[in-house]
Amino acid sequence: MSQLVTGDAVVLGLRPARLPSRAMALVIDLVVVVGGYLLVSVVLLSTVLSLGQATADAVSVALLVLVLVGVPIAVETLSKGRSLGKLAFGLRVVRADGGPIRFRHALVRGAVGFVEILLTVGSVACIASLVSVEGRRLGDVFGGTLVVRERLPVTAAAPIPPPPPWVAEEFAQLDLSRVPDQLWLAARQLLGRLGQLHQGVAWSMAARLANDMMAYVGSPPPQGMPPADYLAALVGERQRREAARVFGEAPAAVAGPPVQAPVPPAGAPPVAAQGREIPRPPGEAPRAGGFTPPA
Repeated sequence: MSQLVTGDAVVLGLRPARLPSRAMALVIDLVVVVGGYLLVSVVLLSTVLSLGQATADAVSVALLVLVLVGVPIAVETLSKGRSLGKLAFGLRVVRADGGPIRFRHALVRGAVGFVEILLTVGSVACIASLVSVEGRRLGDVFGGTLVVRERLPVTAAAPIPPPPPWVAEEFAQLDLSRVPDQLWLAARQLLGRLGQLHQGVAWSMAARLANDMMAYVGSPPPQGMPPADYLAALVGERQRREAARVFGEAPAAVAGPPVQAPVPPAGAPPVAAQGREIPRPPGEAPRAGGFTPPA
C-alpha cells in the first residue's frame, strides 16, 4: 500500500499498480494507437503523396507525433487517467496526493513516455518501475502521478464490539436516544479511520467527539478510559440495542433509571465533526470528567 499522507494527516492507502498489469494495459493501448495510426496514415498519405515526397514525409512525422503522443495525452486528460488498457485492467492514473490528474500531468507523462517507452522499447520504463517502491516510471516521477488499482475487493465493515464487561452495566443504563444521528456517524467514521491518522490527531478528534457524546448521554466516562475506547463502547452499546430491537430480543434489564441527558435548544451553534454539522448542547466547556485534547 502507498504511504502517501495528505495535509489532514490521513494516509491515502492507495494500491499501486505493478509492472505486469501496467505492461498488459500498455500493450492494449499501443495496439489501439498504432492501429489507428496505420489506418489514418494510409488514408492521409494517399491524398498528400501527389504533393511530393518531402510533404509526405513531413505529414508522416507530424501524424506520428500527434497520434502516439497527442492522443494518449488527450485520452488521459478527458478520462481522468483511464485509458482503454487501464480501464480493462482496473487501473487509473492519479496525482501523488490521490486526486484526479489534469492536462499538465498527462502532458508530462506523455512526453516522457514517448522517450522511455517508444524510443527505448520500454526498457527504461521497466527498469524505473522495478526500482520504484510504488512502481512509478520516469513519466510518473516527473509528472507527480501514480498508477493505482481501482478494482479492489470490498470487505464489509466489522461490527464494533459491545462495551467490556467491567463497564457494560454502566453503559447499559445510558440514554442514547438524544444523540444525533450525525454524531453517531461521525464517531463510527472516526473509529474506522483511527489506523490511518497520526496518533496526536486521532486523540484530539476522539476527545472532541467523546466530549460531544458525553454532553448528550449525561455521564462521564469511567476513570482512565481513553476517548477512542469511550466512543467505541458507546457505539457498541448502540449496536447491541439495535440488534436486540431488530431480532425481537429485549435488552438485558439493568437496575436503575436511565440517565437523562440535557436537550439541546433550537438553533444551538453547530460544531463540525468529520466534515458534518453536528448540533452541540449549550455550553462550550467540557463537562466534568471529560477529555482534554492535547495542546
